[in-house]
Amino acid sequence: MRTAFDVLSALVGAIAVLAVVDSVLRTFVLPRASLTPLSRGLFGTLFALFSAVARLRSGYHERDRVMALYAPVTLVAMPVFWLTLLRLAYTPLMAVCERDGFVAALRVSGSNLWTLGFERPDGTLTAVLAFSEAATGLLVVALLIAYVPTIYGTFSTREVMVSQLAIRSDTPPSVTAMLRRAHAAGYLTELDPYFAEWERWFVVLQETHTSLAPLSYLRSPHPDRSWITAAGAVLDTAAFRMAVLDQPFSPAGGLCIRSGTLALRSVAELLGVAYPADPAPGDPIAVSRQEFDEVVAELQRLGVPRRADLDAAWRDFRGWRVNYDAPLIGLCGRLMAPYAPWSSDRSVSHRSGRAVRRKVRERG
Repeated sequence: MRTAFDVLSALVGAIAVLAVVDSVLRTFVLPRASLTPLSRGLFGTLFALFSAVARLRSGYHERDRVMALYAPVTLVAMPVFWLTLLRLAYTPLMAVCERDGFVAALRVSGSNLWTLGFERPDGTLTAVLAFSEAATGLLVVALLIAYVPTIYGTFSTREVMVSQLAIRSDTPPSVTAMLRRAHAAGYLTELDPYFAEWERWFVVLQETHTSLAPLSYLRSPHPDRSWITAAGAVLDTAAFRMAVLDQPFSPAGGLCIRSGTLALRSVAELLGVAYPADPAPGDPIAVSRQEFDEVVAELQRLGVPRRADLDAAWRDFRGWRVNYDAPLIGLCGRLMAPYAPWSSDRSVSHRSGRAVRRKVRERG
């Protein structure tokens, strides 16, 4: 005779099994941004732990070494986390069928999950549960085996453009360095094909970094480079090309900015970074007019042709920048990006890093 407690235990166990399977499928298989509470809980807990340890470090490179381990540890922790939950979820189901107590059911569940076979189920229903648990456990492991190469293959593709940017700009990248080098090398009027390359890069970024959540946290092999600061430098350069440079109109820069804005907003939404959905052209941005004028003056000193009306150029630049300003700065803070002008240098993580260094100096 089944008691109400047995029925409730079986119901809770069945719901827990479905929740784990749903989390696995949405994380590994579903080709869109969809993190379940289980996945968010795991990612959020580990991120809070790693970021807390990183913020105790006094220098960026020390914090970078800590955060570089976050994504790999998360990838290893995911199957352990889900398999542990599966074992606990099947335990009440086994307890109801076997009726040998919770500890015995936990042992049977572990034997079934890892297909060890040292505990054999007695009844038909228990055997069905044993086979389903073993199959689900194998499914989780098989999906992870396929998942990791996909992530690192996509990561390598992303980093090619980030490394290439160091050739056309500096490390860290900036709009000043990129336009200065383009002017000196004689390809200032031929930036449009480069913006078209980055437009495609942003499209791939939006697709991959929203369907493969850990990708955003995989840091560049060079500690002073980052995909998010590279994105910011390219978008600012495209905005300068459209707003400041005295060149014929071309849609390439605007399309690059549009593509980058959509990509950064999608990733920001997945990672819980807030941004205004429909900013007005006159809304404030993280770049000041003084900083803008300093860059314009530097480029003018180098002989880069610019528009005569700087007020109009500033309005146009601000109108472009406001579209991606908030998600760019928010993601730089979330990812603890390395220093780069006009992006990570005004993020929360950079300011907190300076505060930590100041406290360390005061204690020393």
